[in-house]
Amino acid sequence: MRRWIIAATLAVVIGATTVSSLGVAGGSSFAPLAPPQPLVPFVTGTPAQGRWAPSGRRVAGHAAIYVTTLRLPGDPTVNAGVAWLDPRLLRARLYSGSLSPGGISWRYSAPITPAAARTLVAAFAGGFLLPASHGGYLSEGRLVAPLRVGAASLVIYANGSWAVGRWGRDVGMTPRVVAVRQNLTLLVDHGRPVAGLSARDISVWGAALNGVANTWRSGFGVTAGGGYVYVAGPMTVVELAQVLVRARAVRAMVLDMNPLWPVFATYDPSTPNGLATPANGTDLLATMLQSPARFFQPTYSRDFVTMSAR
Repeated sequence: MRRWIIAATLAVVIGATTVSSLGVAGGSSFAPLAPPQPLVPFVTGTPAQGRWAPSGRRVAGHAAIYVTTLRLPGDPTVNAGVAWLDPRLLRARLYSGSLSPGGISWRYSAPITPAAARTLVAAFAGGFLLPASHGGYLSEGRLVAPLRVGAASLVIYANGSWAVGRWGRDVGMTPRVVAVRQNLTLLVDHGRPVAGLSARDISVWGAALNGVANTWRSGFGVTAGGGYVYVAGPMTVVELAQVLVRARAVRAMVLDMNPLWPVFATYDPSTPNGLATPANGTDLLATMLQSPARFFQPTYSRDFVTMSAR
């Protein structure tokens, strides 16, 4: 009841908005999207670049996640990792931490429980600490920080579907919304990087550790075909936007950054209903500092998102 009251109140504050049909998973159907088409590499002569391979637990016999790499246009010796997710086969859940967004009474918090591990396919780190995110946070009926109109938002619905968009335009509050994680503004909009990006930026799009512009960065977006893409690697914010667009994102937002925080792991137990564990997990990039064990550690105090089999 309290969650519905929050939803209704916020709907009045932001006015009537509608959730875009683009990128919202449909019910509990196991009819998957068509697998993603290969990506065009930035660097020629690299045949493995942009070619997808399935990763993680299969859902109803189908691959729910595909992964690939792209060498960066500005530095062809560096790879960005790209994951494609099928929202028809996966359901999302926001996990909260004692540091981000704060508090210790969350139902969904690290470590991932054995019950949740039985359907876990993937997990990835959330956004900046709330003061740096310039956005809000809603989960489990608790509005930790006010939701800001215009903010880039990852929205999760009661049936496990999700959407990425600009709050108040593409997405907004409805009684079906159970979680919202906001972080800055959209980095990619209408299929293009937003205006004003700088390869030297170390503050506007997040505080870069030691003032190094090509630090680890991550982002998450929706494609025109309804799939979702996650991107991570050591790169400038311009390169992050370029890789997201090359991965066919039409809207995308920044997630966490700097070497310690971006992590995306898939889990592939030996049996269909087996437990996901650190031992059967694989990082999107082997160079990620955090391992698939991160989300199973009781000491992990940051928010993250899980993707589980429908």
